[in-house]
Amino acid sequence: MSVNRNALFRSVVGFPAILALSPAAVAEPRTYVVDDEHFSIMFEIMHIGYAPVMGMFREVEGEFVYDEEARKLSSGQLVFQSDSVYTNHEKRDEHLRGSDFLGTEKYPEITFTVTDFKTTGENTGKVTGGLTMLGQTNPVVLDVTLNKSAVYPFGHEEYTLGISASTTLKRSDWGMTYGIDQAMVGDEVTLRFGFEANRES
Repeated sequence: MSVNRNALFRSVVGFPAILALSPAAVAEPRTYVVDDEHFSIMFEIMHIGYAPVMGMFREVEGEFVYDEEARKLSSGQLVFQSDSVYTNHEKRDEHLRGSDFLGTEKYPEITFTVTDFKTTGENTGKVTGGLTMLGQTNPVVLDVTLNKSAVYPFGHEEYTLGISASTTLKRSDWGMTYGIDQAMVGDEVTLRFGFEANRES
């Protein structure tokens, strides 16, 4: 049986290129959905200069599109229910839901929409986005750390990212100025996030 050496050579040389273009080898953006059972957001703000008050939002949903191999975050959004604010003090929480602060009846949602992402290290980056609160949108930059990415060891057993993030902002940028002039409530607010996000099949 005769062998076409030129055809064989072209076949062998071309195989790596074909392999490189196969679905398993090409980086691919995937959608990740925030697991609301494994999400925490903590805020901290100074009270009359004595000590910080710490609180959280207990209801959140969101998703993002991320290419883990290429380390590219192409889109994403987090949505917080503003009336889910909780500081372990009923009267204070009622005040926070009112017009002096979150105005939850008029503005039931606080949203963060991703606009840019830059890597800063092997597992760190900066996520820029628009934070919409009280009907106003301003840019916010989050320092983000990817803690772990792997198949979950039990339960849903889906591929999961574990993420930490933090930022500091001035609430007055959104027109929330109650108590600032009297030094009753601080202007700077520190936010810290920790959550898991599951990759869609």
